[in-house]
Amino acid sequence: MTDTDLRPQTSTLALRSSLRPRWTLGGHTGLLVVLVVLVVVTSIGSDAFLTANNLVNVLRQVSVVAVIAAGLTVLMIAGGIDFSMGSNAVVTMAVVAQLVAGGMETGAAVVVALALAATIGLVNGLVVTLTSVAPFVATLATATLLDGVALYVLNGMSVSAGQSLYGFGNGAVLGIPYLLLAAAAVCIGLGLTLRYTSFGRNAFAIGGNEDVARLSGIAVGRTKILLYTLMGLLAGVAGVMMLARLGAASPGVAGLTLELQAVAAVVIGGTSLMGGRGTMIGTALGVILLGIVANALNLLDVSSYLQLVAVGGVLLLAAIANSWQRRR
Repeated sequence: MTDTDLRPQTSTLALRSSLRPRWTLGGHTGLLVVLVVLVVVTSIGSDAFLTANNLVNVLRQVSVVAVIAAGLTVLMIAGGIDFSMGSNAVVTMAVVAQLVAGGMETGAAVVVALALAATIGLVNGLVVTLTSVAPFVATLATATLLDGVALYVLNGMSVSAGQSLYGFGNGAVLGIPYLLLAAAAVCIGLGLTLRYTSFGRNAFAIGGNEDVARLSGIAVGRTKILLYTLMGLLAGVAGVMMLARLGAASPGVAGLTLELQAVAAVVIGGTSLMGGRGTMIGTALGVILLGIVANALNLLDVSSYLQLVAVGGVLLLAAIANSWQRRR
């Protein structure tokens, strides 16, 4: 075997080693500083901020976004993107609500809706993998389609899920909300997958250099399809969590807005928009930051119309910082 023959394998090993996630906070020092400053400023402006009830409420509210953001982190590390996860979650919420309202047992309704959500993710994966359509375009089209499906399923009206999921959405154990525990389980599970499994390392390799990953023997197409299917399933989980928290499926829930928040959290957390780099810890910090920003705006009596402005501004600044860091 010549040196030329060894080059792809050597490059791949170096690529995987350099892209392997690290369980440190060193790369997120700036984000931690921003969080601390925001907490201090909000605490000074409102006595209600550091109360246990308020902090638990913030964590409960960000749990749904955390599940979507955790999935997006894995997908973006692999160089992909799915703008339909928020809309998929809304469809799942609508389907479960309608099935429960129609008399189906709650567990069965959840299983059916999760299977549908995973199928939507599978279709996204097949379109992205088997065609030349860019993931951004394909999944944005899917998001628009799913928003219409959600309105059709609900027939433009709010549908109550009754008390079937109320305990999960509003209950707690030892003061910790069930929704937060579910979100933490998803984030930790995906973080461990990225760090300790070949599937996670393949995601980093594909995002770092897809051609080198393919030459090294990684089944790039199959991995992408699995990733998008997993994203669909996680979107379904987020939809069930959202229904449990709200108690009803409403046509006023905007899937694209939910998606924007998740993308913002992932980018703020340092995941590269070009793939190959990211950590679950950074995403978790990004989710918490956005949750605190929204809570601070409410407590400080800032107009609710400015919340989207704040999210968009933070996302733009994070994208710029992400680009600068990548150049360095």
